[in-house]
Amino acid sequence: MNKATQLASSVVFLISCHSLHAYAGQENQFNIEIPTLSGSIKVDGNFDEPQWKNAATTEITIETSPGENITAPVRTEVKLYSTDTSLFLAFTAYDPTPSQIRANLSDRDSVWGDDLVGIKLDTFNDARLAYQFFVNAYGVQMDSIENELTGSESDAWDGIWYTAAQRTETGYQVEIELPYRVLNFDNSAEQKWGVELVRFYPRNEQHRLSSNQIDRNNSCQLCQFGVMSGMSNLEQGNDLQITPSVVFNRNSQRPLALDSDWDSENDIEPSLDIRWGITPSTLLSATINPDFSQVEADAGQLDINNTFALFYPEKRAFFLDNKDYFDTQLNLLHTRNILSPDYGIKLTSKVGDHTFATLATNDTHTNFLVPGNLSSDIASIDEKSQNFAGRYRYDIGKELSMGALVTAKTSDDYHNYVTSVDVKYQPTEQDTFIGQYVISDTQYPLGFSQTLCSSDDCLPDIDCDLSDCGINERVLRTNSTDSIRGDMYLAKYEHETRNWNAIAQYQSVAEDFRADLGFIEKVDFSKFVAGGGYTWYPENSGFSKIRLSGDWDISHNQAGEKLEQEAEAKLAFDGLLQSYTAFGVVNRQRVGRRHDSANLAVENNTQMFDETMGWFYANMKPTRTLFVELDVNYGDSIDFANDQLGTKFLLNPGVRWNVTDSVKLNVSHVYRTMDVDDGRLFTANLSDVRLSWYIDIHNFIRVSSVYTHIERDPSLYLFGSPNKEQQNLGNEILYGYKLNPQSVFYLGYSDGLKSNDSIDSLMKTEETYFMKMSYAWIL
Repeated sequence: MNKATQLASSVVFLISCHSLHAYAGQENQFNIEIPTLSGSIKVDGNFDEPQWKNAATTEITIETSPGENITAPVRTEVKLYSTDTSLFLAFTAYDPTPSQIRANLSDRDSVWGDDLVGIKLDTFNDARLAYQFFVNAYGVQMDSIENELTGSESDAWDGIWYTAAQRTETGYQVEIELPYRVLNFDNSAEQKWGVELVRFYPRNEQHRLSSNQIDRNNSCQLCQFGVMSGMSNLEQGNDLQITPSVVFNRNSQRPLALDSDWDSENDIEPSLDIRWGITPSTLLSATINPDFSQVEADAGQLDINNTFALFYPEKRAFFLDNKDYFDTQLNLLHTRNILSPDYGIKLTSKVGDHTFATLATNDTHTNFLVPGNLSSDIASIDEKSQNFAGRYRYDIGKELSMGALVTAKTSDDYHNYVTSVDVKYQPTEQDTFIGQYVISDTQYPLGFSQTLCSSDDCLPDIDCDLSDCGINERVLRTNSTDSIRGDMYLAKYEHETRNWNAIAQYQSVAEDFRADLGFIEKVDFSKFVAGGGYTWYPENSGFSKIRLSGDWDISHNQAGEKLEQEAEAKLAFDGLLQSYTAFGVVNRQRVGRRHDSANLAVENNTQMFDETMGWFYANMKPTRTLFVELDVNYGDSIDFANDQLGTKFLLNPGVRWNVTDSVKLNVSHVYRTMDVDDGRLFTANLSDVRLSWYIDIHNFIRVSSVYTHIERDPSLYLFGSPNKEQQNLGNEILYGYKLNPQSVFYLGYSDGLKSNDSIDSLMKTEETYFMKMSYAWIL
């Protein structure tokens, strides 16, 4: 019996043993009936309309953290009512010392740490996904999706909803309108939604206040929601959103060389996005000539002595809408692999216990990750590609979920097809079983592997920081002209109680497995992990939570050769001043670079190094205006460029200072060194500075700079001669006006400067002027 048949048989057995449950939310936790009223109101932060007199009224009375289901330290009154098109909420947050309220004008989704009020909604009441809507005392919005299946939470999704807030003599108050068109729900059934009303009250500690109790002995958070009912005759209107946009862009580039000429290009790109809620549970999104440019630069990352590709999160709106419908335990769909499509279409739907999602785009580029077991890198084919993803999930009550995912990326003489089945089963509140099996079929173009070489004979590049930049894994793993096939599977068990937790996981990935629309950076390995820990919740102490944990893992390639073995112990504390402190020690055995980089073998082709490293991390918010953090690493680390053991030191401080309620300064710095027997191999610095001025809730100006400076001692590099010094500086100034996430105006300038041994001072090599305008017409 093959693995796929075994997994399918297990799923059938689980279904046969399973009893169905109608709803996940529990009325005995919290129960509120919402009246349906007529007439519109003005969302202005004042509760003077007559509808509020007839609204349902409740209070947030329970502190769930750091106190464990104790009486809330402050009073919060909430009023709710529904119309046929929107849910309205009015929060009155009382505060004994209103001057201590923490609130800032800021960008959307960036006010964690402020005083907040909000609501969490499980509109299908099945403990799978929950919408989260929060607002601070200035009316700044935060929205996100909590995914119980993957255990993740993403604030990348942005809905169009309406808020207003006011400070008062007794605290602050917030008025919210949530149009039903931003929510997915089943309008054919009785509306009984899972709900939790939440207030964050940050003072010496971060108090989380709730409408219902949270049982720390239950690992499922969404299963502990209360129930909201009474909404009737809900409509989404036409639920049609049309967003035209235009981007004006002038980009100039030149090589890093003396007397090099600029190559400039002016570009005007109109585009059109359409979002149509066919039914309250079915959404169709389409885009023509989309603007997939990112206005704001990614956070800086230091890429040195690193053999695997860096990960950057998705930020583009078309891909983020209902993104969670595609999620599995493994990252098989990472849409930043789709660079510049001419069109895109996406359909997502939930009907009863069945969830469907499809995505199709073309791409003017064909980019994908070439993975290995010791390194990975991005590769590109100079052809257009077609991209497709489809997902189906079947939920049986709140305990059992199973699904399938297929992806395809194709061009003229290249393809990558991936098929996956997955299951998650929670037989008790403390136990979770997860399984996933994936197969792939891939074909690379004729001669593609040679395009990855740095020279005609594929010899190593002497200017490369790592030793195997020429003949390396990505060449060897793409040199087949025949179709290659491989599989990947994951089996995981978690046990979590109030104090104890344990985890065991086994993952295996074949050497020819590829997921080119995902982010699977490692293949040709198997890994077993076991770990656990104990958590204390002290009372009347300077610490609200103490956790001792550890794990052990071992990895081999598919030939059974050992790649890595690691043991780690960790101690963490949550305490006063909203502080978190953790430190740990790691002992790891792992292989270095291949001696013969034309051979993928590990035994007799690598050496095993023994690393011991200690680390420390802490953050705190000592005042209402200041957040500080520090990350420190020190100990043994492999010098991959020279296949030797060195000593690594990393110092990574960060500061977020709210200079005023409307001016924010974010500064982070990474200082990293590597010492070897004969001296200092390299010193690397990365500084990321961002200054923002929020003129009001809609207008802002932001200035940012990311500077990287790397110094090396070329005499200590045994296999190459890299630059002794290199610098990179990226700057951006941006004015933005956001009426809502899709109705925006941006005007900005950015540039890039570089230097190396040939050009020893920073030279501007890139310059961009841009303007973007878009407006969401809601019909």
